[in-house]
Parts: sequence; C-alpha cells; structure tokens
Amino acid sequence: MPGENLSRDEARERAELLSVEGYEVALDVRSAVGEASPQDTGPRTFRSVTTIRFRAARPGAAAFADLVAPSVTSVTLNGRALDPAKVFDGARIALEGLAEENVLVVDAQCAYSRTGEGLHRFVDPEDGEVYLYTQYEPADARRVFANFEQPDLKAPFRFRVTAPDGWTVWSNGAEEGRDGLTWRFAETAPISTYITAVVAGPYHYETDVYRRELGDGSTLEIPLGAMCRKGLARHFDAADIFLVTKQGLDFFHDHFDYPYPFGKYDQAFVPEYNLGAMENPGCVTFREEFVFRGKVTQASYERRANVILHEMAHMWFGDLVTMQWWDDLWLKESFADFMGSFSQAEATRFGNAWVTFANNRKAWAYRADQLPSTHPITADIRDLEDAKLNFDGITYAKGASVLKQLVAYAGRDAFLEGARRYFKRHAYGNTRLGDLLSVLEETSGRDMKAWSRSWLETSGVNSLTPFVTYDEDGRIAELAVGQDGEELRPHRVAVGLYRTQGTELVRYARAEADITGARTMISELTGVERPALILVNDDDLTYCKIRFDEGSLAALRQHLGDLTDPLARALCWSALWNMTRDALMPARDFIEMVLRFAGRESDIGVLQMLHAWARTALHHYAAPGWREEGGRLLAEGALRELRDAEPGSQHQLTWARFFASAAGSAADLQLLQGLLEGMAKIDGLDVDQELRWAFLEPLAAHGVADEQAIAAELARDDTASGKRHQVRCLAARPSAAVKEQAWAQVVESEKLSNALVEATISGFVQTGQRELLAPFAPKYFEAIERVWAERSIQIGMDVVRGLYPGLQDDEPTLTATDAWLTAHASAPPALRRLVLEARDDLARARLAQACDEAASRAAA
Repeated sequence: MPGENLSRDEARERAELLSVEGYEVALDVRSAVGEASPQDTGPRTFRSVTTIRFRAARPGAAAFADLVAPSVTSVTLNGRALDPAKVFDGARIALEGLAEENVLVVDAQCAYSRTGEGLHRFVDPEDGEVYLYTQYEPADARRVFANFEQPDLKAPFRFRVTAPDGWTVWSNGAEEGRDGLTWRFAETAPISTYITAVVAGPYHYETDVYRRELGDGSTLEIPLGAMCRKGLARHFDAADIFLVTKQGLDFFHDHFDYPYPFGKYDQAFVPEYNLGAMENPGCVTFREEFVFRGKVTQASYERRANVILHEMAHMWFGDLVTMQWWDDLWLKESFADFMGSFSQAEATRFGNAWVTFANNRKAWAYRADQLPSTHPITADIRDLEDAKLNFDGITYAKGASVLKQLVAYAGRDAFLEGARRYFKRHAYGNTRLGDLLSVLEETSGRDMKAWSRSWLETSGVNSLTPFVTYDEDGRIAELAVGQDGEELRPHRVAVGLYRTQGTELVRYARAEADITGARTMISELTGVERPALILVNDDDLTYCKIRFDEGSLAALRQHLGDLTDPLARALCWSALWNMTRDALMPARDFIEMVLRFAGRESDIGVLQMLHAWARTALHHYAAPGWREEGGRLLAEGALRELRDAEPGSQHQLTWARFFASAAGSAADLQLLQGLLEGMAKIDGLDVDQELRWAFLEPLAAHGVADEQAIAAELARDDTASGKRHQVRCLAARPSAAVKEQAWAQVVESEKLSNALVEATISGFVQTGQRELLAPFAPKYFEAIERVWAERSIQIGMDVVRGLYPGLQDDEPTLTATDAWLTAHASAPPALRRLVLEARDDLARARLAQACDEAASRAAA
C-alpha cells in the first residue's frame, strides 16, 4: 500500500463504493498529564476507539480506512476480528470482504502531536498546565481516530472524551452530559472528517448568546463561547470578539437566508497554532496571537475581525456545502476570503476593509500568481501533498479578488441570490465548480461558463496600462486601456481621473468600462480636461496589476501623499510595489517614496505594509552596494517619524517597531538599549513587554545583547510567548556556533515543537548576517530531501521555505538550486514546488537588483 498520501483517484474510487452512516469516537486523553514513564521511548499516546457504520455498493469488495498511529490494539469488521499486524501498515487499515452494511471498530494508540497536526499537546511553561486541541485540514483527523479521510464521505459524528479531572472539553456538538470524567457530545449534522474538532484542558472560558427573530416568527438562539489559556485570561477581550461575532451572524443571516446550522458557536484561541484559524463547525480554532498581550494598532483588531468573519462564512461555504475534492478548495476559501472583507466593510467598525484587501491580501495573490507554481483557481490536485500546498495566495486572495470582479460583472443581488440557492440546493452535500456556475447563471443571466474559463480555469495576472493623448486645448483626445498577459480576460473596471485642488489630489471624473482584448477605448472620458493622474482599476473592481502612463507616474512621485482617498492611495502603493518587484522601478526609488510619503499615511494597515515592503526592497531588491546607505536612510527616516508621531498613537507604535527592525548604527542600538533600560524616553511610547522583545531582537542580532541579557528578559516574561521570543533572540546572535546549534535543533532534531521551530528559523535568518549564513547553503541542499521524508509536512514546509539560502543572492546559489532540481527530478512534487518557488524569488530579486544598479549608474 502507499504511505500516508492519498490520491484523487483513490478517493474517487472509495467514494463510489462507500457511503458512511455515522461515527462514534471515544478518546481517552488522561495520559496528557503527568510525567512520561522512563520506559516509554516512543511518543506519548492516547487511546482512540472508533466505530464506523457504513454501506458498500458492491458486497464482497475491498476498501481501506485511514489511520496514522503508533499502534493498533484491535480491528473488528462486522464482528470479525482482524489481525492488526496483517491489516494495518501504519497509515491504512485494509478492509476485505465488505458486506452491504458494515460496522468497523478500531481500538488504537494514537500519538499526541508537537507539530500542530492532529491532537496537539502543549505544556504552558508559566504554570505547567497542559492544553489540547485538534487541527486536521486537509487530512490529519486520521492521526486521532480511524476514518475515511476525504471531504466527500460526510457523516454525523458523536464524540466521547475522557479527560483529566478539572478539565473542560469541547467538540463540534453541544455537551450532552458527563459520566465521571467522560464528556458526551451531541451528534453533529453530516460533516467532513477534516472539520471535526476536540479542544480540552483548563481553558479560561467566557459565554454570551446571539438571538435573532427568523422570517417564520421563531427565534434563533446560538450559544456563544470564547476561550484561551488561563495565562492569557487577563489579556482576553472576549467582549470585542463577541461583538464582531454577533455582527457577522447578523450580516450572514441578512444575506444568506439560511439559519446557522450547527447549534452552538465556540471560538478557541489555542497555543502553537500553525494557521490563522480553522472553521470547525461549532468549535472554531484560532491562533492565540489574536489575544493581544500588549498595545497593538487598529490593524491588528481589524485582522482579527477579518479572520473571525472569514471562518464564520465557512459555516455556509465549506461546512454546510463542501467541495467534493481539493481541486475545488476555492469553493470555500475564495468565498470565505471575499465574504470576510465584504461583511467586515458593511457590518463592523472596520469600514475600510476593502483598502486592506487591496493593499495586503491582493499582494499575496500577485506574488503567488507570478511564481512557476501558479495554477488556475480551480486547481489540479492530484493528492494530499498537492492539497496541503494549495492553501495559497491563488486559492484565497486571487479567488476572492475574482469574486469581487464577479460581483461587479454579474451584480451584487444576482451574486447573493446565487449563494442562497446554492446553500438550499446542496445543504450537507458536496459540490464541484459546475454546481456553483449553474445557480449563478440562473440568477445573473450571464454566461458563467465563459467567465469561468477566463477567470477560474487559467492562471496568471494581467497588467492594465492607460494610453492617453491630448488635444491642443489640453483635453483628452483619446484614452485607451491596454491589457497584456498570456491570457487576455474580460475586466469590469473603473478608470478614475485625478487633479490637484489646493494641496489635495482628488478624483473629478470616473468611467466604468468592460475591458476586452489587448486595447479598449474609454470613449466616455474623451474631451475631459487633462488629469494629473489616471488610475486604471479605480475602486479595485478587478484583479490586475495597475500600470501608469509617464505623466501619472511623475505626478505620484511628487504628490502621492496628496491623494485624499485611502483606497486610491492603497492602489497606487500596490502598483508601485508591483513595478519594483517586476524590475520596472528601482528599489531605491520605491524606498525614497516610502520615506517621503509614508509619514502621511492615515491607514495604519497600509503603513505597516509599506514598512514590510520597504524592508524587502532594501534587503532583496536593492543593489548590494547601496544596501548600507539604504539601511541608514530607512533607520533615520523611521526615527524621524517616530519622534514626530503623536505621542501614544498607533502610528508612533508602528514607527517604533519599524525603527527597531531598521536599526543598525551604534547610535540606533544605543537608543534601543536605552529604551529597554529606561534610560531613554520618547514621549507617549509605552515600552510594554511585546515591544521590549521587538527591541531586544536587533540588539541580539548585532551582538549587543548576549545570552545573559536574553535570559533576564525571559525571567521578566516567563510565558509561552516569552519562550518563543527568547528562542528567536538566541538564534539571532551573530556567532557561527549559535548558527550551528540553531541549524541542528531544527534540521537534525525533532525535539522542538512547531512554534519553536518557527521561532528558531526566524531568528536564524538575519539579513545582516549573510556571510555568517553562507556555509549553510550547501547543507540546505544536502538536507531537504531527508527532512521532507522524515518530518511532518508542516515542519517540512517550514524548513524548506524558511532555510532556503535566499540571502546568498548570487549566481552560485541559483546554480546550486538548479543542480538540485536536476538531480532530484523524482523528488516529491510538493518538495520540488517549494524549491522552485524559492528559486523564482531569488531570480526575481537578482533582476530587481540589476534594475537598481542600472539606476545608480544612470544617476552617476
């Protein structure tokens, strides 16, 4: 039998043979607490007993169940005992001679996870308490109980969990009762295995309730819960979480006309979580970093609200109606990403959500869509490894961008009516692309198949460029929009014209048009007076890269900060960043514009994105010979804005963090150290614990803070968060011995948890330590295939992405990468994809550096 992977063909064959009537899962997790026995050399385990009732379309046929476990105690099929040694291979249980109606009982010892996959076990260093939670997508439920691990074999689930005394347990269904230490939960509606959930431990738990009168006069009542570790309880702002939750439930009930179908609504903020969140119906899980330990900006609250609403949208898109196989992952993720911003903009205090979407989410999409691994939104997912890597910028952000285009193309009312019909027609079922297109054709009257071929079934991003001529009176004689790209698509766009009024750059004319083919005339704007700026895709209706005519680009260089509309500003910044990435604008020019205009940016999320882009421009896209000067300019600019910012404001906090990341001179580091020790002060700047760690890392990376200083900081903050920061700072120190130790901990050992692997890699890779990291480039290529084979896919992804020697941005690194790809043509496709993506990032960086170097020579 194959290993842990599962192919699409195998899943299809199994779905044709089997239908599942129900699961009963009994877990005993009392082994989570207490010291492990010295005799136990293997992983810590828990007992898992699963009863599956299912039917077979062809009696006598053979199939298999999925289970990844250290050992199986017994397997019984229809009352007949099967020898685990013969039927279990470590990942699958062979089932032969099936009857029409079947009962499978599997008693196994499953392993607690330290990688965030399966049933994750976390020990809080602050108080020694143990916390458990599950995370399965796409296929890790089989690490906790035996099942048929594919999304189209839905079934009702009934969970029973025996837990240590003093613990609380949650699952998808409401608690039905307790028998001593055993918690019993109500049977769920039919759902897929990957969205079942268990959360257990001494969590801090708060409750509320959502009520709504339905159209038939009845009242819908949804019990709400929110939880976090006890150590975070003093920071837990459950009231705001419940506020956004209720606003989201109002919005989705207003627009979906389908009552929330899963009873209660718990939200668990859990430690060492690999993702942002997971849409388990009735028991949503989030990374606990959304519980803010210190002062954060509104952008952090906005991000949390977006994730809450994204997961809530999944209750309908993904949980109620689920894709048949991972090819159509977009059917849930694109919709949830779109609906998260849609609901946030219209139902919460974050009215500028579409600005964040344009500036942040779409940047993720643009990058992913230009990688060699780009793929259509409806992807070709051959197996589970492919599926794991397709939770990417295409499936999420490009898909959401295309849905935003669809709303402009088909109309908002038609789009929402299509969603309503889709839910009612396919409730508790599985769907494919055609199922959605059919309802949208019904409601819009548009040819959705043609739209799908252009937008969902092809890859790549188009660029839209204005071409303008003026008459002798200075009015527009002709304005056209040119489109390029391998696949020319229909775009519904707005073209905005902007002019200077006093000290402001404001829009004075706008026209919507359907862009088709390589060149489209915008006749509606003929005769309009000459603009300073022509903004194609104004209001961000479509998915494209925006380009500028020469006059518009010149205007932006002088007046970008004068744009009054925050969305227009965000679109211009995004376009300039794409030009920098595409080697059409020198990195130093982009950095100069950030230094000139970022201090005037009112949207804090946009400002934070500009800081991230400026760092990338400096460290990857600027000519190597200019980096030192560029770094000095960024640090000086950041400090200037920090001192000028309103005391106590979120802008001051944002500039403080950016200054810490840019600090490099002795004076910069002395100021950071003074702020840490209380010897220096900036009015209004509260150096809380999270900011202290942000200041300490650059001090460690520059050799100013040693191991003793880092240990002292941990003593101040001996928490789970503090431990992650400590590990990052230790790995950041500029010492060959430190780097060797960090490398060994991540690559050669499995002792670190997923969160500490991530922290170690983050500290190890320091942009100012290129020479120190150079010896690890050949080690990387020697190690990655073994790491991929031996470690979990999540850890494998972290290592292959995080340790790629991209800071060795020279031709030998490209050559070494190509040599590895040539010599490992038969390596797992998912591993090759990650290496190809890293190579593409490096090749792009070298082109951008050449552009920047050319600009330097031209200016000389």
